[in-house]
Amino acid sequence: MRDVVRKHWPEYLMEAGGLGVFMLSACGFGTLLGYPGSPVVRAIPSPMLRQILMGLAMGLTNLGIIYSPWGQRSGAHLNPAVTLTFYRLGKVAPWDAIFYALSQFIGGILGVQIAAQALGMALSQPPVMHVVTLPGSGGPLVAFLAEVVITFLLMTVVLHISNTRRIARYTGLFASLLVMLYISLEAPLSGMSMNPARTFGSAFAAHLWTALWVYFLAPPLGMLLAAELYVQRKGRESVFCAKLHHQNPTRCIFCAHQSMRRIDREPN
Repeated sequence: MRDVVRKHWPEYLMEAGGLGVFMLSACGFGTLLGYPGSPVVRAIPSPMLRQILMGLAMGLTNLGIIYSPWGQRSGAHLNPAVTLTFYRLGKVAPWDAIFYALSQFIGGILGVQIAAQALGMALSQPPVMHVVTLPGSGGPLVAFLAEVVITFLLMTVVLHISNTRRIARYTGLFASLLVMLYISLEAPLSGMSMNPARTFGSAFAAHLWTALWVYFLAPPLGMLLAAELYVQRKGRESVFCAKLHHQNPTRCIFCAHQSMRRIDREPN
């Protein structure tokens, strides 16, 4: 374990920093577009339009993190459910999976805490409430099913795009487009989490643990189901690597750039 940490600690820090930045952005834009005293809320009274703008902001944030130097090197999982899925596929070593998940939870918590210090009551008071993810009017069961569906679709897209030579470099773009659409359209059903660490970071700050089981169980379930279906159709050997963006010069702790060479040889 010590040897793994000594070699891979930069990637762990990048995962923590990546989700921390994502949560800072979520808190900032959530306050700007949701706090009643915000000038944007007064200028744009339509909740639907503000939700679309939130989706656009977070989609661009996600895109920037994936293609940033940090995201290129760590693989930009930013999500324990993503790491667990690639572990299940045999692309992430056990200790790396554990420390990636721990780093993601720490990053999510720290990102919200830093935002809370900067934004104060505007972030903590309703309706923003540290941008917690909560079930919509349909209740926890509808939220659970919605989270399973959106995570299943996300991982299906990630696996198909990242393992197709012609378009592998656009995996982050496709994933970010889905984040944008989900926040714009699906958020009323579940709050659009897809990420246990993202939900925990907000819940920890808000001391609001409503239906936490939904966001801890549904995302891994949806992604693991997508991975199993992909393996049944394509075979386990068709999964090249655990990085979302592998076409870059940074090191890869998962395959030492073997997957880049395999993608370059792939005829499809």
